[in-house]
Amino acid sequence: MATNEKFEIRGVNHVALVCSDMARTVRFYRDVLGMPLVKTIELPGGMGQHFFFDIGNDDCLAFFWFQGAPDGRPGVSHAGSLPDSGDIRSAHASMNHLAFDVPLEKFEEYRGRLVQEGIEVSSILDHDDSPSTIADEYHPGVFVRSFYFRDPDGVLLEFASWTREMGRPDDVGVDPVDASGTPVRVPPSG
Repeated sequence: MATNEKFEIRGVNHVALVCSDMARTVRFYRDVLGMPLVKTIELPGGMGQHFFFDIGNDDCLAFFWFQGAPDGRPGVSHAGSLPDSGDIRSAHASMNHLAFDVPLEKFEEYRGRLVQEGIEVSSILDHDDSPSTIADEYHPGVFVRSFYFRDPDGVLLEFASWTREMGRPDDVGVDPVDASGTPVRVPPSG
């Protein structure tokens, strides 16, 4: 992987999401996905709660529950559907999905476990560099295998397994587009 020359960023400390029911969130993330609950906070003034789950590598997934928070809106606050069954677009500044890295050798087993728990999961998507970005079948050009599912509030989650090291010269060859969709040439870093 590439090295950050400007800041010593060691990974994700935590990602903070907002849930509608903290007890249900604890049951899903701790009891279904097995993430240890490592910190709980009662926010001052009856504002709500803030809980942290260990997702490995000293990283956490955190949730706020806010008294009186508005409901989320699929397609605005989060993706409207699973990637293999509809439109996954969401609004600017929203969180589209959160991908958890899982071992490649346990990838299919983990999908089966979620199915046994009654969780709706997408088909397995083998991401490659083809025009569709999804291979019809697993092959040596696949760089990540993934499948998607939702938490009780509709947050789109992904279990993903890298199949090779990223950052090769051919991995970074698409120019970014500006707000109008026009490609902008960006010189290589370094």
